[in-house]
Amino acid sequence: MQALLNAIAQMHNTTDAHRVFHGRGGMYPGEEHWTLDWFAPVWVLTSFKTVTEVELSQCQSALQARWQALAPGQPLNWVFQCRNAGQTETRLMAGSVPEPHRVIEQGACYLVHVMRGQNHGLFLDMANGREWLKRHALHENVLNLFAYTCAFSVVALQGGAAQVVNLDMSQAALAVGQQNHRLNELPLKARFLGHDIFKTWGKISKMGPYGVIVIDPPSYQKGSFIATKDYIKLIRRLPDLLEPQGHVLLCLNAPELDTAFLHAQVAEAAPGLRFVERLANPEAFNDIDPEKSLKVMHYQNA
Repeated sequence: MQALLNAIAQMHNTTDAHRVFHGRGGMYPGEEHWTLDWFAPVWVLTSFKTVTEVELSQCQSALQARWQALAPGQPLNWVFQCRNAGQTETRLMAGSVPEPHRVIEQGACYLVHVMRGQNHGLFLDMANGREWLKRHALHENVLNLFAYTCAFSVVALQGGAAQVVNLDMSQAALAVGQQNHRLNELPLKARFLGHDIFKTWGKISKMGPYGVIVIDPPSYQKGSFIATKDYIKLIRRLPDLLEPQGHVLLCLNAPELDTAFLHAQVAEAAPGLRFVERLANPEAFNDIDPEKSLKVMHYQNA
C-alpha cells in the first residue's frame, strides 16, 4: 500500500471535493482495491476487499501526520468503508462528520452523506462533465435523465439554463437534489420528476425540445436499467427530443462496455447524431485502460 501512503503524504488541504487516490484504475499494481476521497472536512478511505487492522493503523498514522502538517491543531476526521462480497461496512475512524455535510466543487455546494450507502451524493469522477455542462447551458432547455441528486441541474442553472427537467425514480435522491438547489440559491427553473423514465416519454416530450440532454444511468440496476438492454431505448428517443444542433452527453461507467458499444448504439438508433468528443476524466481518475474507465461522450444533433 505504499502508493496510497505516498498519496496521503502529498495531499493538499483544498476546499473542493476530489479524489486523492484511485487504485481502481490499475495504475498501482497490488493496490487496486483502495480509493481515498476528500469531502471536506472528512477523508473517506474505501477498500473493495477486506483489509487488516494493521493496514488501517498505517493509514491512520499517515493521515494524522499529514493533517497535522496541513491543519495544525484541527481534528482529523476520517471514515473507512469496506465493500466486499456484496456487503458494505462503514466506520467512523476518527473525529466527526458534520450533519448536514455540505461540500464544495467548482463553486457549487452539495449535500453528501459519507456514513451510509455506497453512493455519497456526489460522483467525483463526473466533475469534468459538470464543468462542460455549465459552459454549454446558457439559455438552454436541459433534460437531466437519471438525475440522482441533481448536480448536473445545479451547474446548468449556474450556467444560465432557461429550464432544467430532472428525472429519477428515487424520490429520496430528488429531495436531496431540491435541497442542493436551495443551498445554491438558484432560480426556480428546475422541475423534479420522480418517475420511471421508460413510462414518462409523453411528459418528457411535452416539456421539450431540449438544447442539452444528459444521460448518466447506472450500468446495471436490476428492475431499473441494464445498459446492454436499455441504453439503446434511450438513444432511440434522442432525435425527437433534441433541438437542431442540440447536444447530448452519453455517460457510461461500466468497465465491461467500451466506447465502441456507445458508438454502435448511436449508429443504429440515432444515426443523425454526430460524435464530437469524449470528455477527459479528472486526472485523479487515470486508468491503465481508458476503455474501462468512465466514458462521457459528447454528440450533437444534425
